[in-house]
Amino acid sequence: MNRLSEEEFHREAAEFLDSYTTRRSGGTGRPVWGQGDDRVSVVAERAEGEQEEIARLKDYRAALDRAGLAWINGPAAYGGRELPTPYATAFRELESQYDLPDDGYTRFSVSTFCPALLTHGSDFLKTTYLRRLRTAGLLACQLFSEPGAGSDLAGLTTRAERRGDGWVLNGQKVWSSGAHYSDLGLCIARTNRDAPKHAGLSTFLVDMRAPGVEIRPIRQLTGGASFDEVFLTDVYVPDDHRLGEVDQGWRVVVDVLLNERGAIGLESGLDEELLARLVDLARHTGAAGDARIRDALADLHIRSWAARETTARMLGGGGVPGPELAVTKLILTDLLRRAGDIAADALGAALVADTGEWGTYAWSELILGLPGLRVGGGTDEIMRNAVGERVLGLPKDAR
Repeated sequence: MNRLSEEEFHREAAEFLDSYTTRRSGGTGRPVWGQGDDRVSVVAERAEGEQEEIARLKDYRAALDRAGLAWINGPAAYGGRELPTPYATAFRELESQYDLPDDGYTRFSVSTFCPALLTHGSDFLKTTYLRRLRTAGLLACQLFSEPGAGSDLAGLTTRAERRGDGWVLNGQKVWSSGAHYSDLGLCIARTNRDAPKHAGLSTFLVDMRAPGVEIRPIRQLTGGASFDEVFLTDVYVPDDHRLGEVDQGWRVVVDVLLNERGAIGLESGLDEELLARLVDLARHTGAAGDARIRDALADLHIRSWAARETTARMLGGGGVPGPELAVTKLILTDLLRRAGDIAADALGAALVADTGEWGTYAWSELILGLPGLRVGGGTDEIMRNAVGERVLGLPKDAR
């Protein structure tokens, strides 16, 4: 069978997107000053309209599935197209030119969980969930971190005990993005208290609406509540919803975290819209006449371009992401910090005092949300250790 050429695929994808929605301003993704939503955030946090946006996203993902574009490089048995990974990358770039729903609600399901489920899931789990996750028929969240086990995740205390044909889970999870709107949770729990802490863990798919699951939103500096704490009290999970072998859950966790860093890595270069917004902000406030700010903007553009090229090289092989992808998360948090510094210099007091002027105070959300990104997916300190120890081969920190 002849494989679809890149030109044919691009034409097919563009025709679908043109039929589904409209191109953004000029088709470039560049905003027009004073028009549209002026929010600038690290993580989309909607106090209102969240369910409407999720409904829009579900409709879009279902339309992608009908068009054969929901899993471009995935296996056909689960709704995939089995095209090379660069085709999927090209489609993401094409999507950025169109007015589409925020895909943050499916980011964990699609970019992080599905690859791990494909590797570690039973045939039953893959058949039951992969296509529904890719098409947003179901949304998933991650139940890893705990109040006493964040960076040292293997120190968790949530336990799973055998009960008949399944398991009973008890414990508390925290910083679970989107748990309040999710259908499934990927949970790691201790199944063997006598084993070394990395060895006695197992992973489970938890029904987020099952009896005993309690979800409490966490209000953040930004005013949003996109993260939650989750309490598990005698939550029953059938054994066929265990992912991987008993006491071998750490292997699943490692793959999930690598996939998560790969997903973050895809965004390691600041998008053109954010960079354009910064330039327009400097012009609007008169800061563009400041040589120091012009130099900072030029430096940010160069670093962002270098970040995209670095990430493309790391992910170009299409294989399983490795520890080197920790670099991409460090790059992203550094770029966002630099962008926030430029905005703060340009705005002055308008960053913290809301005058109601479009495109000014809105930058405060990005700056207040950045500390959360530096913690999520592994702290900057953990990422530096991963690069030093597992990529550069430096001596390990004293434990």
